[in-house]
Amino acid sequence: MARMIIANRLTDGVVVFLTGSEIWAPSIGAGIVIEDETEQQRLLEIAKGHERQCVVIDPYLIDVESDAGKPRPTSIREAIRAFGPTV
Repeated sequence: MARMIIANRLTDGVVVFLTGSEIWAPSIGAGIVIEDETEQQRLLEIAKGHERQCVVIDPYLIDVESDAGKPRPTSIREAIRAFGPTV
């Protein structure tokens, strides 16, 4: 299953996504989609290291699917976190 790593940046609380360069970006489109379970766990450990360094808080994996070639969270909660409130 395709997954991404999401967290909140500690400086301002903004939702961020781990990129392929192992840095954080506020855009879901900049985040890395990870298919391999071993790679998911490896990158999650890197993200947790960033949490220990007080860069982000509460990094975790979310399920995503491709929507016109762009990642989209499969859960409503994560979609709201990624794209903002619904109206």
